[in-house]
Amino acid sequence: MYHSRESSSGGSPNLNDRTQHLLKALVERYIRDGQPVGSRTLARDAGLDLSPATIRNAMADLEDLGYLHSPHTSAGRVPTARGYRFFIDALLHLRPLDQQEIEVLRRRIDQPAQNSAELARSVSNLLSGTTQLAGIVMVPRRNVVTLRHVEFLPLSENRVLVVLVLNTQEVQNRIIQTRRPYSAMELQQAANYLNAQFTGKDIQQVREALLRDLHEARDSLDRLMQTVVEMAEQTFEAEPIIEDYVVAGQTHLMQCADLSDLDKLRLLFEAFNHKRDLLHLFDQCLHAEGVQIFIGEEAGSEVLEGCSVVTAPYTVEGKVLGVLGVIGPTRMAYDRVIPVVEVTARLLAAALDGSAN
Repeated sequence: MYHSRESSSGGSPNLNDRTQHLLKALVERYIRDGQPVGSRTLARDAGLDLSPATIRNAMADLEDLGYLHSPHTSAGRVPTARGYRFFIDALLHLRPLDQQEIEVLRRRIDQPAQNSAELARSVSNLLSGTTQLAGIVMVPRRNVVTLRHVEFLPLSENRVLVVLVLNTQEVQNRIIQTRRPYSAMELQQAANYLNAQFTGKDIQQVREALLRDLHEARDSLDRLMQTVVEMAEQTFEAEPIIEDYVVAGQTHLMQCADLSDLDKLRLLFEAFNHKRDLLHLFDQCLHAEGVQIFIGEEAGSEVLEGCSVVTAPYTVEGKVLGVLGVIGPTRMAYDRVIPVVEVTARLLAAALDGSAN
């Protein structure tokens, strides 16, 4: 369900029904064609028996109120961020997905043997392909990271490859440097010990237990346990590295005439890579219900001016694990994009709930 947000520009004055109808027709025409809308086109689209002068006056009033503006090159009008906000909050009619479309999305999401990062990447690609915009998905944030399995494989020059399996299927590889060379047999024994003692335990508890109990008795440990201590110290010394979010379909934005300015695109792509601005925005969405829409400056980032961000949180057992959404120009088909984002969040939650059981 889409939850209306208050415009960052303050409350909207009441517009009479006729003016709202004209604004709705203008925004819909502009989203469809991308061309400034003139009074003659608006009269035809609105289907109202009004004189051209009456329509021009209504458009001028909407411009004075900040809902429309006139590009220098045209006598027509285009919506402002404020105009889009009023349209979305008060005038928009959503086009719900039919059951066949939902099943297509469900099959794409319910692929077997995907860890959470792979699932996030798959869903971001799905969002991007479905909307032809940039899809973005936060990798599920689990408060508890559970150890499922660990392996140690000897490499050259006192290095060891560590293979960690976390939660249900999250696989991470890291290379650690050891004080002395270890044989494959020694590493296998150390892994066997850790797997026997700690499989299914919270990795934070594993770290604390190992580094507390084994340190205290370091001097009296046998050779196997000394190996375990060294492997554990480096394997569990830091939190596992979990990606924040994955983005797909940035190149779709290059096809959007509204975002064709190369300098703007470069800054936007840098924001995707540096993540700080988007993470700040998505962190806000973690505490909101339903679909949230940020238009232009509402996103709180200069880089996202000229863009809209449509997001929805996804939850498992009442706990929000992350946020997904799409980023595109303000001239996007909100009636279509909002249901796609909402349904995808619901299907991702169902997929994660199924994998957790």
